[in-house]
Amino acid sequence: MNRLPIHTDTRAWKAQVWISFGIAASLCGIGLAYLPGQDLDRAFMVMGYGFCLSAAFAVAKFVRDNQQRRADTPLWGTVVWGGFALAMGLTAWGLWRMDINPTYKAFLGVSWLFLISSVFTLAKTLRDAHEAAQHASHHLAE
Repeated sequence: MNRLPIHTDTRAWKAQVWISFGIAASLCGIGLAYLPGQDLDRAFMVMGYGFCLSAAFAVAKFVRDNQQRRADTPLWGTVVWGGFALAMGLTAWGLWRMDINPTYKAFLGVSWLFLISSVFTLAKTLRDAHEAAQHASHHLAE
């Protein structure tokens, strides 16, 4: 029986993924820490970024599970995608309506999108590593 090899990421790739995620999270943290304006605006943006972060991980897991034919219920898909859309939409709306310098808005927006992008890459890398470890342990048991 022919077995397909399991893809494993290189150390360089894993380092790049973690460094990118760290930079994105740091840029977002710095941008939010020094955000001018009212306390309510800052609180809204911190919650929005946190909501987007967790929703992006949930979407990544949902997509990967369905790719591997471990389908969830249709309602769960609606909740996951709806939560992600709501998180992204409300955070974008909050950022758009804030009365701050346009350059600062651009910094916050770009760092936020960089964070979301790096979350998807990190989630894939972590899941690949998990599956490779499971595959290796399964073959050792045989």
